[in-house]
Amino acid sequence: MTFLSMPFRRLTALVAALSPVACGKQAAQPPAVPPSVEYVTMEDRPVTLTNQLPGRTSAYETSDVRPQVNGLVEARLFTEGDLVREGQPLYRIDASPYEAQVANAQAALARARAAIASSAALARGYGELVKTNTISKQNYENAQTSADQAEAEVAAQEAALRTAQINLARTTIRAPITGRIGRSIYTTGALVTASQTEPLATIHRLDPIYVDIQQSSTELLKLHQQLLTGRIARNDGAQVKLILEDGTTYGPEGTLLFADVTVDPATGSQLLRVVFPNPDGLLLPGMFVRARLVEGTVQAMLVPQRAVGRDERGNATAMVIGRNDKVEQRMLQTDRTVGEDWLVTGGVQPGDRVIVEGGTGLSTGTVVKPERWVPDAKNPTAPAQPQAQGM
Repeated sequence: MTFLSMPFRRLTALVAALSPVACGKQAAQPPAVPPSVEYVTMEDRPVTLTNQLPGRTSAYETSDVRPQVNGLVEARLFTEGDLVREGQPLYRIDASPYEAQVANAQAALARARAAIASSAALARGYGELVKTNTISKQNYENAQTSADQAEAEVAAQEAALRTAQINLARTTIRAPITGRIGRSIYTTGALVTASQTEPLATIHRLDPIYVDIQQSSTELLKLHQQLLTGRIARNDGAQVKLILEDGTTYGPEGTLLFADVTVDPATGSQLLRVVFPNPDGLLLPGMFVRARLVEGTVQAMLVPQRAVGRDERGNATAMVIGRNDKVEQRMLQTDRTVGEDWLVTGGVQPGDRVIVEGGTGLSTGTVVKPERWVPDAKNPTAPAQPQAQGM
């Protein structure tokens, strides 16, 4: 027993001697390294406020081609879809009845002129005779009345001739405006009337072209109040950009013509009319588009959208690096998006460092290692002159 217990006691003593060394190593761990975060410094900068509004294109001028006389269509003198000029012949109606009316009016006018010659001569003769009491004054007055009636008849026949000539000219139907003509509803041989409601064809003037857009009265009132208080500076002469149905931007810029003086009670919106050049005919009436209007310029701060979170109530929040590089949570007041940023009106001040990367999971009071955030060169989030888009 003595021989076996001696090594056991030595082993126990050795373990007891080594235990304090192991415990010392476990207690002397190195301090934790602060997490690295990337931040952007807040600063006031001029931001161009824009608003995208839905709209529809409409022709600058529209004219329905209708007959002004009755008759059979003898010929169509245009190609459907072509550009026609004002005064260009479009249809020809059978003119033979109207040529006969002109001839009849000319003959009636000739008779009236012949009658006026004889009645005027008779009136002059009676005027000499009545001076010598050869005829009664009544006979002279009757002759003078006949002469006056003959003159009136000439005037009436001249008017009838002009009417007949106008109707004859109307047998050739001409384009009332310059524009692109659509399909022809009537063909050769069709009977048309001056009182018909259906047009023969329709002409649209497409260059320039109108875009009618709708802006809510709430947005309009808010914009007016901001302009009055001076928060937004109006950009004089600002143009309007157009975004097409496929998402592309239309090349030429438009000009805002006017805003309607009333608000539609059904939609609560006000109509704005913009005119765009359309030399290539790309815009057609009835297309759905979005117009980007410049409202003005405001001094504001921009926070990258990736730096903004939401609390349990849905309020916008951001993590800010405070004193001694400790993290603070701020409640933000956001107005609208500006590309990849939020336009912030409250919650941060110029010079504040807002965490963009590495802030997930951090709690208030955590000490961090700050580094300046460098946005991707292919997707900059802070352009020199940002444009804020209405939501």
